[in-house]
Amino acid sequence: MDARSALFDLYGDHLRLRGGAAPVAGLVRLLAPLGIQPPAVRTAVSRMVRQGWLTGSGASYALTPRAVRRLDEAADRIYRTSVVEWDGRWHLLVVTPPAGRTARERLYAQLQYLGYGALGNGSWLSPRVAPELDATLAEAVARAERFTAVHDGDSGALIARAWDLDGLARSYARFLDRPRQDDSTDEAAFAARSLLVHDWRKFLFVDPGLPASLLPPDWPGVKAAAEFDAQAARLLPAARRFVDECLTP
Repeated sequence: MDARSALFDLYGDHLRLRGGAAPVAGLVRLLAPLGIQPPAVRTAVSRMVRQGWLTGSGASYALTPRAVRRLDEAADRIYRTSVVEWDGRWHLLVVTPPAGRTARERLYAQLQYLGYGALGNGSWLSPRVAPELDATLAEAVARAERFTAVHDGDSGALIARAWDLDGLARSYARFLDRPRQDDSTDEAAFAARSLLVHDWRKFLFVDPGLPASLLPPDWPGVKAAAEFDAQAARLLPAARRFVDECLTP
């Protein structure tokens, strides 16, 4: 786990609900159990400030409004705090991408994070409209024609074009087989929960959150989600105690 990813996880899992700010010394103490050295923490903080995710200087750094929106949306998907029934309609984008290759690749990665799958020729598909779509396109200086459509055909074949469900199922199976981490102390429980959330958060980039009616029978993502919920809840009290200890002056 690199320092920048660990900071996103830390702010999203703990600090977002504590006012979204923390002193640098506290960040250093909190990331130490993950094997991240102080210089790497400070470098990652500076980078996140330049990228518009954190604001502050010197002793304390807080989440920017942009970061709060991103982490709130991520938390909603991680913990499935809102369930919306699918109305049977797809959201289709026909994207005019930015000119530069790096900008295009960054935009495509962001669209995948938002749950869109590529159909080819600039077309992207999602079972729902992503709340962050407008901001994502604006940041990339890209345009997209948008359509709401009902598919008249083989839904399974359509989904197979846009997403690799077989690969996703294998990833969920590996998550279920991951070894348990030591959680015998508050510090160890914090590290174990951090690694758990970090591994689970990776699914935000590959799982579009398809409605259950479109998924194969016995979809392993259901069992994986239940396992994540159980382990995250079990580790949370001890992890919170460790965070309290690290942030106490």
